[in-house]
Amino acid sequence: MSHTPVTILTGFLGSGKTTLLNRALRDPAMANTAVVINEFGEVGLDHVLAAQSDDTIMVLENGCLCCTVFGDLVTTLNNLYHQREDGAVPRFDHVVIETSGLADPSPLIQAFLSDPTLAGLYRIGMVVATVDAVNGPATLDEHIESVRQVALADHILITKLDLVAPEKAKAAEAALTARLHRLNPAAKITRIYDPVFDIGKVLRADALKPGDAKSDARAWLNAAAYMEQDAHAHGHEHHDGEEDHDHHHLHDRDIASFCFVREQPITREALRLLLDALQQNLGPNLLRVKGIVNVAEEPDRPAVIQGAQQLLHNLTWLERWPDADRRSKIVFITQGFDRAEVEDMIAVLDRVATRTAAARARAQAQTIG
Repeated sequence: MSHTPVTILTGFLGSGKTTLLNRALRDPAMANTAVVINEFGEVGLDHVLAAQSDDTIMVLENGCLCCTVFGDLVTTLNNLYHQREDGAVPRFDHVVIETSGLADPSPLIQAFLSDPTLAGLYRIGMVVATVDAVNGPATLDEHIESVRQVALADHILITKLDLVAPEKAKAAEAALTARLHRLNPAAKITRIYDPVFDIGKVLRADALKPGDAKSDARAWLNAAAYMEQDAHAHGHEHHDGEEDHDHHHLHDRDIASFCFVREQPITREALRLLLDALQQNLGPNLLRVKGIVNVAEEPDRPAVIQGAQQLLHNLTWLERWPDADRRSKIVFITQGFDRAEVEDMIAVLDRVATRTAAARARAQAQTIG
């Protein structure tokens, strides 16, 4: 069964998320899309004739469905799926979910990876975050939810740049873009007022699937973006704390985005210990993890790991390596745990796994003897 891709649209209060969604609902490209929102009243639908509607679903004239959350999201999406299959609503091939402005998207990502209903019917496509050019820097300073939204995004949209004084716009955009890139080196960053900006295309973009033969697992992981930032950070000198004072703000420093690279294969036991330790030690502070791992017992096909917060998705396997580089690469986005702490934990687990394997081998030898 084909899983319907889901785009999560997030952004802090006042960042222009709902205005952007209104713009999207006018776009013919959004046909065959189901848009899930908290309340109809928050999204102005007066400009669009509703072909039909009930208490929770409006079918817009361009073929887009606008659906409110009924009960909880799992129930809403399950009902929406079955209504589509029963022909009660027009068929849709993509879902866009607008989160509330104060929402941390990490639990939502976790739900799609772990909830049996959601995982069986849908899959996460993209996370899109809006950031206000006027109030965005102060919001990032004051609200950790905003920082987490940015850190987890695949695509960041800078809004309200037209409200910045013209003589300050270029410098403001450059400073904000640099800050966003430090928080999330892999995300694409776009101004919504660019002439070529296409909101329908952005919201309906489908993320690469690591297990799909048509997808590039390297592009899905995008480890190169994190490795490039690591190299830049290690090679950059700080002078009198100037950069730390001017650019690295409190909540920004609390978020770490990095790629762990390992030359040698990882045993199944070491990988199991690692996944258990991530869930137990980092828990809610593990915002996102995804990786392609060289497992010693399966040298010809890499394991794919991904998860959010306390729950990690079951291991899946690629049929073959995407290229000659067989190093394990795991991307971490964490809060309150820096790269050194995670690497120290991995080193300890390596030693534990080595001792466990040696003890098992001795026990087997004694049994045979």
